[in-house]
This record gives sequence, C-alpha cells and structure tokens, in this order.
Amino acid sequence: MGRAQEKAPVFRTERRRDAQGGSYPWIVKTTAMVNQWYFYCLDADFGPFFLKFSSYFPYNARLCLNGHEYAKRQAAKAGIGFTALDNGFAACDDPAAVQAICDGLSPEKIDTLLRKWLAILPHPFTAADRRAGYRYDISILQAEFSLTQVLDRPVSGRVFFEQVIRDNLDIGRPDQVSLVFDRRVIGKGRFATPGRFRTRVITDGVTPSLHVDYKNTKIKQYHKEGRALRTETTINDTRDFRIGKRLPNLPALRQVGHTANRRLLAVQRLRHDPHDGITALTAITQPATTDTGARVAGLRLTDPRAHALLSALCLFRLLPAGFTSRDLRHHLASLLGHAEPMTSGQTSYDLRRLRVHGLIRRIHHSHRYQVTDTGLRHALFLTRLHDRFLRTGLAELSDPHPSAPSRLRTAAHAYETALNDLAHQSGLAA
Repeated sequence: MGRAQEKAPVFRTERRRDAQGGSYPWIVKTTAMVNQWYFYCLDADFGPFFLKFSSYFPYNARLCLNGHEYAKRQAAKAGIGFTALDNGFAACDDPAAVQAICDGLSPEKIDTLLRKWLAILPHPFTAADRRAGYRYDISILQAEFSLTQVLDRPVSGRVFFEQVIRDNLDIGRPDQVSLVFDRRVIGKGRFATPGRFRTRVITDGVTPSLHVDYKNTKIKQYHKEGRALRTETTINDTRDFRIGKRLPNLPALRQVGHTANRRLLAVQRLRHDPHDGITALTAITQPATTDTGARVAGLRLTDPRAHALLSALCLFRLLPAGFTSRDLRHHLASLLGHAEPMTSGQTSYDLRRLRVHGLIRRIHHSHRYQVTDTGLRHALFLTRLHDRFLRTGLAELSDPHPSAPSRLRTAAHAYETALNDLAHQSGLAA
C-alpha cells in the first residue's frame, strides 16, 4: 500500500449571489491536489495489478491490470508450457490454446476481479453507502492492444526494423492513417479531424521506436528485447471510434485495436529485405562447408587476393566461352602486382573458393568456368564499394596533411570533439 498526492478532478462549492443579492452555495467541477491511496495486489487469476482510490469526493478509483499477466496465469493453470517475453510470450507449446485464453478475457471477468477485491480492501464507500446505491462502475480510461511477432533470427531483427522505419516515414500522413484505422480523415473545414498527423521516430537509449497518432489514439512499434517486433495500439478515448466508455464495450474496442495493428503491418512496405543482404554478405565472406564436410575459406573484403579475384570475375563475365585456370592464374598475378604467375595449387584453391560460394560454375565436360549471375552482381558491387567508398573515405580520414578541405574529415573532427567534450563533462577524462 502507498500514498501520494496527485492532481485529480473534484467537486467543490463556491459562493454565488442571486438577483436579490443573497448568497447561496453552488457545486462546481475543478481539480485539486488530493491524497491517492495505492493498493498493489497479486491475484491468483490475474497476477499483479493495482487499485487506486481518491480520498476526496467523488472518490474516483482506478483499476490497472495487465492482460498478458492474466494469460500467463491461465496458461500455467492449464499446464501449457511457455517462455515469457516481458509483456508477451516468446514461445508456447499450444499457441491456439493461449490465443483462446486471451480472447476469453471478458468484461465480466474484469468486473468480477474488481468486486472481489472491493470486498477485501478498504475504500471510501461504506456498507451503508453501498446499501443506499453508491457503488463503483467501470469505464475504460485507456486500453492497449498489442501484437508481438517473435523473430526466428533475433540478431537480424534490429537491422530489419531500422529498415522498416526508413521506408515508412510517411506512415503518419492522413491518407496512410485513414488506411490503418479504417476511418475517414478530413483535412480542412469545420469538421476537420482533430490531432496532428505525423510520424515520430524516437530513440530511447539504443532502441528505436515508430509512433503514429490518430486523434487520442497512438500506435507504437519497436524491436522488443532484441527478439520480437512489437506493435501496440493505445486507445485513450473510446469516442474516437464512436464507442462508449463503459466496460461492456471492451470487445468492440478490442476489435478496433487488433485490426489497427494488422492494418499497420499491411500498409508498411519494404524496398528490400535487409536479411537477404546479411545472408548474401555472409555467404561470400564467411567460410563454407561442402557436402563432404570440408571447410572452404570465405572471401574477406579487405584481403587483397580476394579483391583481385572479384575484379577478375568482372572481366571474365565478358568471355562467352568462359575462362580456364590458366586465365585466372595470369590475371591474378597482374592484379596483385606479382612478376611471376600464381602457382597451379594457388589457382585451384581460389577456383574452389569461388565455386563453393556460388560465384562461378564449371562448364560440364570441360575444364572451363563461367561467372554466375550472382557472382557478377556481387563482384561489381563489392569491388566498387572497396575502390570508390572504403578506400576513398579512409584516405580522407587518415591523411594528416590534406591538400583540400573535406566534408567527411570536417564531420569526423566535429564528432571527435563532441565525444571529448562529453567525456570531460561527465568526468570520464579524469
């Protein structure tokens, strides 16, 4: 149990005067700092929740519960194994049964929880008050509906979500918002839809989140604990959707929230899947294992020999009949600046690396090789990345006496200065 002073809506009397000049009391609605009593409870069916009572008339109360905790309690009672993910499930033995439990969280069960604990806890309405008809009823102040999609490869989830943010910065525009919430958005005039239409990208620590607003309703999307994509719709005013505030309206509100989550995912688009890029880069640069269990080294970007191999592939693609081991041996020597050709053993090793990683294929019944379409695309991109981006950028950053000013060098110097200033301000430099 705890006590805190908070601003709350209250009723007070003020003195007013009639036409004859006599005074009379008048009840007005205002706000005041009043004591609030918190009761933090643990229920066998709902898990942790809290009840808050105001100590001033009209004695407002607030019930706050977590549907995920309810689902976990019921799944444990039903003997369904699961792995918790904060407010969600990372895995479970019977997803259909857990979904049925979530769907079964009805207004009647929530009302039963309230009545059960009102009979246990002290609160402003005495037994005489309740006999006179004074009792608490439940209205929906805020409701949150979430969709948690657990990723099979969490390590690439952050990369995926950052690409989702970059490609969907226009999701907060009125035309997009109307698709997400299936509501008509009026931009101008007397009946214009209230609220700001914008997309906000917020970085809290190192976890980025995407925010979309519609009236008093908000959708938040973020990468949860590095393992799942979480989409949450929080409804702060049920009348945004012409739905009443009383608890029996919860099923209709749930339909709005879950549908908005699904629609947001349907509206969002990616120009490319970043996971494909990670897979392609790993397939080239990391060691590969053949069907016989032999380990074949990858082609590291910074290795001069690997760079020479990729450059040779760009040339060999122009040969309609393919190339031989001898062709590769001579070209590699010139690309690496060697006076003597490479040995046959070195060339066979390189041909094997290229073939196992899918960059070349052997022409049947011959000793000639062809560059694959994948090999050409990857060779062109990686050689340009090396020659035009990495080499040029690092040259600008590492040159101690540049002949001309560089925007990249200026930006790097400003960044280093900012880090040094921060270290001094925080005392780390000492």
